[in-house]
Amino acid sequence: MKIYTKTGDSGETGLYRGGRVKKDSARISSYGNVDELNSQIGWIRTLPIGDEADQYLYRIQNDLFVIGADLATPEEAVKLGDNVTRILPDSQLFMEEAIDLMETRLEPQRVFILPGGSPAAAAIHLARTICRRAERGVVSLARTEHISPQVVIYLNRLSDFLFVLARDQNRLAGVNDVPWQK
Repeated sequence: MKIYTKTGDSGETGLYRGGRVKKDSARISSYGNVDELNSQIGWIRTLPIGDEADQYLYRIQNDLFVIGADLATPEEAVKLGDNVTRILPDSQLFMEEAIDLMETRLEPQRVFILPGGSPAAAAIHLARTICRRAERGVVSLARTEHISPQVVIYLNRLSDFLFVLARDQNRLAGVNDVPWQK
């Protein structure tokens, strides 16, 4: 099987079970942002972040792949009886538990924190900003097309998780968070 099909040479791409759209459509942009986020997390996993963080991020990468497929499959394209993978309700709960656990190890946050500190924390902060962009794109898409509300919930919680994970990586590296100076 060839990786190139030439079907996108005219600026269009195919949706999963759902026809063709322009490559700059809100739907394509939304799952493109999710794909970029997944790639950034994959890069973070190559850094020395520890087994706990790596396991969390591996699970998140798998969930983001499902979210990408979810976004690539318009509701109207799903035929009765088709088995389409969608992100499950409550799929963000493990991140809430992880946030609670990590916060027990962190000093309480008393100031705004700038992205940075250790290399791993800086990379995680970058993932957090990509996540916020992905979330904004999905919210925008949801104004015109049906999108599972669980996708927005997951991305919102993920950005919180990434913020706390960055702080925890600074703690593990023995590096202070970077405080905002007025």
